[in-house]
Amino acid sequence: MTKTGTTLVTAVLTAIAAAPVMAADVAGVFSQGRTHLSVVGGSGNAFNDSYFVLGVGASYYLADGLNIGLSAESWTGGDPGITKLTPSVQYVFYQVPRATPYLGAFYRRTYIDNLPDLDSVGGRAGVYLAAGRNMFVGIGAVYESYLDCDTRLYSDCTDTYPEISFTFAF
Repeated sequence: MTKTGTTLVTAVLTAIAAAPVMAADVAGVFSQGRTHLSVVGGSGNAFNDSYFVLGVGASYYLADGLNIGLSAESWTGGDPGITKLTPSVQYVFYQVPRATPYLGAFYRRTYIDNLPDLDSVGGRAGVYLAAGRNMFVGIGAVYESYLDCDTRLYSDCTDTYPEISFTFAF
């Protein structure tokens, strides 16, 4: 075998041997049994009014990459007051190390002062970017469809919006 052939075979064998270790390292914060906490803050618009949005959430990894979560948001500073409670499921493609893609689905119950509660379902997709050892910035998009939506009260029964999140892994 030539020197080039030996070097090539050695490089391939080294890459194959290292792949499981790298995958395990990447799955680390997205692995079974891990918990993530998230914080949401920003602004939102509803009912022709502007709101300050503040929320928290937690997710638990049932299997590598697969989590279930629960989050709550409070929309204040506008009228009517709005509170959102959202159970979700999400899969993180932890095998992709730099920009780690995710896909998820959710059900949301929205409590609106002096109006009927509103249910919705939706999906989200995006990427997590490492911002520290156990911290990630999520950048993505959300599609939400409101169930039993009354167009006399709401101008639109679907919504698509960008999403930015900060996640801390434990």
